Amino acid sequence: MRSQARGTKKAAAPSLVTAAGQAMAAAWALVSSAALALSAAPAAAVEVPGRDAPDAAFALSADASNWTDYFPGLLANGYVSTLTAPRGTEGTPGYLVGFMDYAQGDISRPAAIPGWLQIDYSTGRTPTGQSWLNKAPLSASRFADYRQTLDLARATLTTHYRYTEGTRRTVIEVRSFVSEAAPHLAATELVLTPEFDGVIELSFAQDLWAPHAPRFALGRLTGAQMEEEVAANGLALTATPPATPDRAAIWYAGTTNVDSADADVRDRILMIRGHAEGGPSMTESAAIELPEGISPEDIRAYQSRFRLALNLSMPVQKGKSYRFAKFVAFAHEAWGDPVDVRELARAAREGGFERLLEAHETAWKALWRSDIRIDGDAAAQLLVHSDLYYLLANSTADTSWPMGACAMTPGYTGHAFWDSDSWIFPALLLLHPERAKSLVSFRGATLPAAEVRAKAHDLEGGMYPWEADPSNGTEQTPHFAGILGDREIHVDADVAIAQWQYYLATGDRDWLRRSGWPVLRAVARFWTSRVHYDAKRRRYEILHVTSVREEYSDVSNDMFTNASAAKALRIAADAADVIGERPDPRWRQIAEHLYLPFDTAGQHHLDFDPPTPAEQETDPGSTLTLLNLPSLDAPMSARVRANDHRYAMEDARDASAPGNSMGFAPNSIAAAAVGETAAAIAWFRGNFTSGMIKPPFNVRTETPGNNTGYFLTASGGFIQNLVFGFTGLRLEADGLDAAYAPVLPRDWTSLTLVNVALRGMHYDIRVARDAGGTVVLARTLR
Repeated sequence: MRSQARGTKKAAAPSLVTAAGQAMAAAWALVSSAALALSAAPAAAVEVPGRDAPDAAFALSADASNWTDYFPGLLANGYVSTLTAPRGTEGTPGYLVGFMDYAQGDISRPAAIPGWLQIDYSTGRTPTGQSWLNKAPLSASRFADYRQTLDLARATLTTHYRYTEGTRRTVIEVRSFVSEAAPHLAATELVLTPEFDGVIELSFAQDLWAPHAPRFALGRLTGAQMEEEVAANGLALTATPPATPDRAAIWYAGTTNVDSADADVRDRILMIRGHAEGGPSMTESAAIELPEGISPEDIRAYQSRFRLALNLSMPVQKGKSYRFAKFVAFAHEAWGDPVDVRELARAAREGGFERLLEAHETAWKALWRSDIRIDGDAAAQLLVHSDLYYLLANSTADTSWPMGACAMTPGYTGHAFWDSDSWIFPALLLLHPERAKSLVSFRGATLPAAEVRAKAHDLEGGMYPWEADPSNGTEQTPHFAGILGDREIHVDADVAIAQWQYYLATGDRDWLRRSGWPVLRAVARFWTSRVHYDAKRRRYEILHVTSVREEYSDVSNDMFTNASAAKALRIAADAADVIGERPDPRWRQIAEHLYLPFDTAGQHHLDFDPPTPAEQETDPGSTLTLLNLPSLDAPMSARVRANDHRYAMEDARDASAPGNSMGFAPNSIAAAAVGETAAAIAWFRGNFTSGMIKPPFNVRTETPGNNTGYFLTASGGFIQNLVFGFTGLRLEADGLDAAYAPVLPRDWTSLTLVNVALRGMHYDIRVARDAGGTVVLARTLR
């Protein structure tokens, strides 16, 4: 699929922070009202609150059989993320949106913030020493009755087991979440029910991660040099099961340098101030909730280079339950006005865990008002919900933050690719337009960086990066893949097409004039300066590009690039007409005469100019199916579309095992567009049989074996496959039009898009069979 770029210093665009500051204010309002309405949960012995069992259509669970293949899930709210771990109490890496490390010579990368989940537990000292929960081997004898559930509807992780150390057993339940209602808060709760009388110990820690070593200067190294350095350090660019991704050696997290770390025993507060290497500052604070009866004298502060903790010893009675909690607040300077995270965490503690959790679950309930419901296929329904969960958990509403291909993790070093515009954005557009808006707003906010880049390449307009820094929009492709940054320029058209799709879905002319139009105009100017006019053939061409088939790094007239550029030029002209601007007459002229490689004898398009020597060993096959991506939907006759599909399928891999999980959706949508219903369903089914969905939490990987996980690109493709592919709908000037007959697998009773937003109206769109068995589509105004 891609690559990776030279590091640059921080320069967050001002418009990236406005909504984040508003969200911070909302967090203050929530916890302040909670503190007034609800005091902290007291009692040395408490009842463990009962909860409704999660809906099976939203529940992903792990048991003891998953310990050997456990691929961590993700808790996130678009601002803060952390990975899950089997015990529920381990320290795990966390990340903040737009919080990037800019080390000299490297590309920018997400800086791992101090880990906040950890609560460690010991049943006390024994003749053989002292054991701690988080170091105990996972085994049936130590962890009985084990169950961990990621509730997608509530975005909570619950872990339950009976922990045994020596002769002492303890029933443990852990609940954790990253708040959707108060975006800069997270919380974890530990409930212990000892089956013994005695003294226990606990440690409430923030993990201060060591800088990653070795660190590679990816902003300078060639591919050969990078591979040599990786090997010389005893590392490899291969995946290690179950969850270490390939390229982990170079996709490591960036560094958060700790400037100060304090543990306040009397107030039960941990406080950390730090900054990303070469980048912005951050603050993180944890307020600890303890049972009544524990005095400051029972608590001890601990601090080392890599750990900040409050530790305590306390007596317990057999059969009684004891509740502990951590309330954690986060901020960094690119989120707007400075915030006192210590007070934010303290206020959350005063409000109590249940109050914060209730607000969080209410916010997620509101998100699930828009849904995709499948009647007749429980497995497909659960996968839909897990993909929507990961998309929603890693996105923000009404901001200017993009989404990385691998969510809020170090995968692909957190950069924004065309994936954000062409794969993820369309999946959110009709169901969650306020989140889709953030993705197109990112391109508007970082247009100045694109204009600087175009000028550096002696081009006009804006030249958007292949890999954009999520905070400032600068090019961050690694040096060894720099050719992609220079030549895989279809990204410029992808950016423009997404802007226009947002306008078509919302009809918001004010937004188009203010935000969309400057991007569309800049992109059109870029293509106008980048095309070459062949006077002899009387056509425009785009030379020396890297094809979307990246094995071909210097070709002329890549079909996907040219078709996308032509559309970008047309929509710039159309946008000018809508807002009363005067378009450059060259835009439509170039679009009309831009060469699209075509085989006259076979009556089908070609991937690029013939003759181009085939890269037989690495070539993934024709990418003509991408012409059917719903946002591009390249115009052509029904005959040519069918021929394109037949030509592309000649060398396509089997539907059950394509080379990359990006391949499922375009192949399925292309088949549906030409009436090949069985093939459309087969490609869709490939999602379930390819080995790219990792247990226990349905984490998508880029390929079956590379373990490049949390791959939102494929999640977005899967959702597009349903929203546009199986419905046959396309966004056009007059709304949602039916481009072709809808598709419904034989074992499905219906497919319903719930609460679709279109130009201020809300609809349910249902695909089902009529009395005669014909698949039909119906729309109902809500």
